[in-house]
Amino acid sequence: MSKNERSSPVKARVSPPRAPDLRIRRTRERLGATLIALIQEKTMDRVTVQEVLERARVGRSTFYVHYRDKDDLLLSQLEHFLEMVSGSLNKRREQSRRVLPVAELFEHIGSQNKVYRALADSGRLIDFFELAQEYFSRAIEQRLKLSKRIAKLPPRELRARSSALAGSLIALLRWWIEHGTKEPPQAMDALFHQMVWTGLP
Repeated sequence: MSKNERSSPVKARVSPPRAPDLRIRRTRERLGATLIALIQEKTMDRVTVQEVLERARVGRSTFYVHYRDKDDLLLSQLEHFLEMVSGSLNKRREQSRRVLPVAELFEHIGSQNKVYRALADSGRLIDFFELAQEYFSRAIEQRLKLSKRIAKLPPRELRARSSALAGSLIALLRWWIEHGTKEPPQAMDALFHQMVWTGLP
């Protein structure tokens, strides 16, 4: 996949069925887990679809029903993770001023550091950050709409602020990873939300 093809991963993906049955979901989970395991053993460019199929014990025709290629499978896994993270506060109806579960996000990434290093080594970490920008921006906008503090904020300004905050979170995450993940995830959560609320009218 070329650099240009990976520049807009969300738009480039083939949308999966809205309500896959249990068998389909398990097949996708098996394929995704297998790919993640393989890219920790060698770079993404050296992994083949055939290796994924053999280790996951999934037929080639089944694979191509759901994915175009291995990059599509990887993007699907990243999207699934980001969708769960970005929507978790509303799903569990958390009544707090948090706009994203930052502590949980950082804790997960800290525990899966080898996966993110593998993404970086394969040149796919940019895909993760581009997807995260979109998912986080939408989630932050939705959470801010629930806040009475910004009820009168114009929609365009709200979207701009949400996008900027999503970018700030990604920058904070990258800094944290690059500097050894030494700060506790809860401290990074508090820092980010201090940035969120001190910057709002």
